[in-house]
Amino acid sequence: MAEKCFVTRTTDETIALGRRLGQLLQPGDVLVLTGDLGAGKTQLTKGMAAGMGITDDVTSPTFNILMVYDGAQMPLYHFDLYRLDDPAQLEDIGFYDVLGSDGPCVIEWGEQFADEIGPERLDVFLTRLDELASPGDEPPRQVRLVSHGSRASALVTQVGEAS
Repeated sequence: MAEKCFVTRTTDETIALGRRLGQLLQPGDVLVLTGDLGAGKTQLTKGMAAGMGITDDVTSPTFNILMVYDGAQMPLYHFDLYRLDDPAQLEDIGFYDVLGSDGPCVIEWGEQFADEIGPERLDVFLTRLDELASPGDEPPRQVRLVSHGSRASALVTQVGEAS
């Protein structure tokens, strides 16, 4: 298991970190983004999409549950599982149809379905560092990458080398 922490001080830095990660993604990669509301999950995903050559506006798919974006080389599957509470619901949304398929899956709020997602994944923990911000300023974020499996370990290493 590989682990790497980054601190981003602005939204643009969070997006830039996501862009570096997006440039490294391959079909079948699975990333589970965990963090409170406003932690930066969607901003990181915007960066990943940009790194894949996606020019569409990336938003959190809270009500759609799944958004598919066409990238330069492959699609990006962006899930938001916030409203789901039963693993049986994953079948209903077509989750297993795209998991491990022709593009990477970025899954917000997926931590409660870790067993269903499987052992090959990159967990991405985003935390607002409110105590480090001046009143009225945007707080920095800690982005911690924790690999599960050899492919995710390679991603952690490559993102660390690119920074």
